[in-house]
Amino acid sequence: MTLLNTRRVYLAASTLSLLLIPLVAMQFTEDVNWSGGDFLIMGILLLSVLCIIELVRYYITSGRQRTILYLIVLIGFVLLWAEMAVGIFGSAIAGS
Repeated sequence: MTLLNTRRVYLAASTLSLLLIPLVAMQFTEDVNWSGGDFLIMGILLLSVLCIIELVRYYITSGRQRTILYLIVLIGFVLLWAEMAVGIFGSAIAGS
């Protein structure tokens, strides 16, 4: 298996393993109540972030620029996730 295909497998496995957290939590508590659409949206969001991080790693050679772009991507992810989860900004994304 080539290095590129190995990385793709790791990206998919990382996304699936992160999605297992709420799936397992749903078995033990009623506080976590995700539908199939929730898993689909979060899977797309996680895979997108991981792919963007992979692109930054591949195309940007400067360590400082990489770090800055990683932080921008991760902060954007956290803000989008928080908005979709609880609507901290009250935008249309949260269903407000």
